[in-house]
Amino acid sequence: MEVLANILRPEKLSDIIGQTHLIGKGKVITNLVENKHLVSMILYGKPGTGKTSIANAIVKELNTMNRFLNATTSSKKDFDIVIEEAKMEGSMVLVIDEIHRMNKDKQDLLLPYIESGLITLIGLTTANPYHSINPAIRSRVQLFELHELTKEDIINAIDKGIKKLEGKIDKDAKELIATLANGDARFALNLLEATFYSINNKHITIDNVKNINSKKALLNDKDGDGHYDLLSALQKSIRGSDVDASLHYLARLLLEEDIDSIARRLSVIAYEDIGLANPAIGPKVMAAISAAERVGFPEARIPLGEIVCEMALSPKSNSAYLALNKAIVDIETVSFGNVPDNIKTNSKTYKYAHDYKNDWVEQNYMPKGLVGKKYYNPKDNLYETNLYKNYLKMKGIIK
Repeated sequence: MEVLANILRPEKLSDIIGQTHLIGKGKVITNLVENKHLVSMILYGKPGTGKTSIANAIVKELNTMNRFLNATTSSKKDFDIVIEEAKMEGSMVLVIDEIHRMNKDKQDLLLPYIESGLITLIGLTTANPYHSINPAIRSRVQLFELHELTKEDIINAIDKGIKKLEGKIDKDAKELIATLANGDARFALNLLEATFYSINNKHITIDNVKNINSKKALLNDKDGDGHYDLLSALQKSIRGSDVDASLHYLARLLLEEDIDSIARRLSVIAYEDIGLANPAIGPKVMAAISAAERVGFPEARIPLGEIVCEMALSPKSNSAYLALNKAIVDIETVSFGNVPDNIKTNSKTYKYAHDYKNDWVEQNYMPKGLVGKKYYNPKDNLYETNLYKNYLKMKGIIK
């Protein structure tokens, strides 16, 4: 028996829920389809945001030869067959789910055909392609991020689902499903379907929904704090060294069981807010995230709770973050010139720092337009102060 989410899968782009930055009059994916000139792309975003639905709608509207494969479960032989079919047809759209898991053999097999245009790739992934996709693939595709669906989008999906089921649903039951879904349309439709077939009168009440899924909905309710507000509160509490508030917001986020969002935010905090005041925190955060992902819930809360405590209690510094921002501003606004001749690849005048006392020698590294420019200013914390003093000693500025 086919599930409701698959039955409702859109046949055309105009039926897609949400993603109005990509789909609609004058938007990029709609234009590509209307102009019948598809390019290789990767669609990335959280589960249930419509990646597969968009890919399906694209190939249906173009009425073109296509195949759907999974990077994990489809074998190399499956990929070989697709390539041979593409050669016979002259071209093919190949949709690959979980493309971030595609191994090197499959990548090497596909690359020349993506390059030649024989295969137009549509990759689907929940992972950030800037970190998870092989650069060779990434350089040959356009990257399109799918946004998390709004509560109104989810309610729209529920309305379509209940109409297809030929049933009724109370407003508060619909609101609860949309809240529990947390931006995942597939989850909402699966919960709607399970609830519908668990009753006999085709009329869903809030109690019917709670009988299927009783998870407490703390987030995204109209009187509560949204998901991104909680992430923001977590970062600001850690930045402000309030360990108790930090644990409060972590606890609320853990109830969503969304390790990815927590991991991304903690990784940012480690380098933006703690930085050189405690440079060991970055690797520690990565280790805690890895441990949380390995053990899963409910134990994932243990390493995450420990690292959040350490982050909140750590000294803070955003000096490196501010320094880089200043450098970027200059790149965007200043005529800075070329790399100095003495540090170009085949320079004859380069002085190898390790051949000199304290591994330092006077020479220019900055482009002509930025000579003498200073970006980094140390914050007053133990590690950073000592690091900067060593830097000044190395240059002979202080003894």
